[in-house]
Amino acid sequence: MVGLTSVAEVIPFAAATAGYALLPDLDHPGASASRLLGPITRIISGAVRAFSGVLYAITKGPRDEDSTGRHRHASHTLAAAILLGFLTSSAAAAGGWRAVLAVALLGLILAADVLGDWVLAVAVAAGAWSLSGTWLPGTPAVEALRGGLDEIGGWIGVAVTVGMFVHCLGDSLTRSGCPWLWPLPIRGETWYEIRLPRALRFRTGGWVENLLIAPALLVGTVLLLPGALPVLRDVLTAILSTTSVWIAGSQ
Repeated sequence: MVGLTSVAEVIPFAAATAGYALLPDLDHPGASASRLLGPITRIISGAVRAFSGVLYAITKGPRDEDSTGRHRHASHTLAAAILLGFLTSSAAAAGGWRAVLAVALLGLILAADVLGDWVLAVAVAAGAWSLSGTWLPGTPAVEALRGGLDEIGGWIGVAVTVGMFVHCLGDSLTRSGCPWLWPLPIRGETWYEIRLPRALRFRTGGWVENLLIAPALLVGTVLLLPGALPVLRDVLTAILSTTSVWIAGSQ
């Protein structure tokens, strides 16, 4: 079980979870993840769509719909989430804290691109508190950061997997559904779309998804990370305490 005990651990783990929850949409050319790094992510997006289309053609069942299989298929499966999580953990094991930092930074950029720059502001503020010695007295800033990254190194792949799977669950709430149980055959379909009853579904890309469901899923996932809530509560308490002292001193 992951146990997050410091801000230096919570921030990169939460960044990876929140950011990689947006990664499955690399199979759509207009998605934020596909436009994030310009031509680089556009090329990756094209490769993901091409691979997804081939995989769909090869593995579709007798009752699967006539589709290109390029969007909301291969990257929207539990199998893809687990595979990318495993590859990320392997990269972290080989590259150490620097690899973990790279994974966390990409997650942070992805999250900020969709949720807003406030994500970066909160991460920077919390990181400053952590590395200043407030949370790790007597520990140099660089060593504090390295220590946190080393602690979660073996689990960073879990953050990636959880984030991607949360995305799949969110898409299961929409009218289109999400075939995240692939390749398990259901009713003659290998790519069976898991979805809510018709009356409870909402439109993909609508205000319900963008303003309510997506942010709620991301924030809820981060808050439920083992050990994350106590650390975040301590951060908030310290910030409020410092603010109160500053206000009292200015009067």
